[in-house]
Amino acid sequence: MTDLCWQDATDTVAAIAAGQLSVVELMSATLSRIGQVNPSVNAIVNMADPQDLMTQARAMDNGPHLGPLHGLPIAVKDLSDAAGFPTTMGSPLLARSAACTRDEIMVARMRAAGAIIIGKTNTPEFGLGSHTYNPVHGPTCNPWDVRLSAGGSSGGAAVALATGMTALADGSDMMGSLRNPAGWNNVYGMRPTWGLVPSDPDGDTFLHQLATLGPMARSPRDIALLLSVQAGPDPRQPHGLAAPDLTDLMSEVRGRKIGWLADWGGAYPMEPGVLDTCQAALANFAELGCSVDAVPAPFSRDALWDSWTTLRSWEVATGLAALYANPSARALLKPEAIWEIERGLALSGMDVHRASVIRSQWFTRAADLCDSYDALVLPSAQCWQFPVGWTWPRDLAGIAMDSYHRWMEVVVPVSLIGLPCLTIPAGFGANGLPMGLQVFGRRGADRALLEIGEAWHRATPWAKRRPTL
Repeated sequence: MTDLCWQDATDTVAAIAAGQLSVVELMSATLSRIGQVNPSVNAIVNMADPQDLMTQARAMDNGPHLGPLHGLPIAVKDLSDAAGFPTTMGSPLLARSAACTRDEIMVARMRAAGAIIIGKTNTPEFGLGSHTYNPVHGPTCNPWDVRLSAGGSSGGAAVALATGMTALADGSDMMGSLRNPAGWNNVYGMRPTWGLVPSDPDGDTFLHQLATLGPMARSPRDIALLLSVQAGPDPRQPHGLAAPDLTDLMSEVRGRKIGWLADWGGAYPMEPGVLDTCQAALANFAELGCSVDAVPAPFSRDALWDSWTTLRSWEVATGLAALYANPSARALLKPEAIWEIERGLALSGMDVHRASVIRSQWFTRAADLCDSYDALVLPSAQCWQFPVGWTWPRDLAGIAMDSYHRWMEVVVPVSLIGLPCLTIPAGFGANGLPMGLQVFGRRGADRALLEIGEAWHRATPWAKRRPTL
């Protein structure tokens, strides 16, 4: 039964469809695994009643086949609404929220495809910060060393995958929230092209283009399975994209050109061992028949950061300003949220415009770069997993961090312009901890990145390693 928990979702749903595996068997194994490891890592919160889940599993076995995720247990990130579960977002302001009565669009798509929603995955307060801790559910621990951070904000999702509690997980990504925890937990996380996976059409649907929903899994073909369900336009929203064909990722990658951006020409400080681990992993591209070129920094690091922090604070403030305006609610917001809101409220329309001009210039430069390379590569993080009791690293490689997210600056080039990006395992450092690589490309290159990822997955040993929990 334990081996069943480590099986690819693609193989599991095929076995269920062929009558070789029952949903009851899968759910029983899943609940057993969660009971075994979740107390040590705190990845899944607000679990459904086990008897109710078994009842749903029996109904699945006795009913019609619902779709490509038929019978798969999935826990939804606690930023998204799922019927029957509260959405706390890790905030004490929402800690006593009633269970939602409806699914948001991505969850509805997963449920319609046959997924069984078993609970929520832990996230930092309002998803702010790449370290999963909050005053409602506590911290999520890294399964490779439970004294350390799992990353975030999709930290609970990544740990659920890394420990065999689920085979698929959803996440969201504004500033590396699908990518950093994937790299820090030795799994795969994909930030899709912006607009490919819609969120609910609440509030403004035209202006804010930084955050996106997306899939996480233990293999690229499982990423493709979930993305095929999540993706596709919503007619109520203006920027939707058609879902790509993600079947059969076994394409030849020999001859593809990879651009290695390393530490952005020395601009991004890196903790010792991070670059060494990532550069050693690059040799696997050569073994796959890909060429790898070192690429100098293609754009100003300072301009990217200025644009990013302006647009991010503007977006965060639009979402949380109403809470900030209420003194009793403001008192329960974490300092990092207040910092973002106050920065966002102080911005002028011209400040936002100037930041978007920089974003536009970087998009044009990146498009030119993608004419020369099939994919570009960066480390998924600038430092190793830090102690779980920290809020965030105050310095990195001897350089003081001037904000709660500066230590994750390496994800900004992708996030700022909405490019697709797949984090792949890059192996383990001398400290025994996992690290990842961000593999990204031009807008709409989601399938091409997954093809590279699938070839990488089959050729490298790291994703087969499991934490000893």
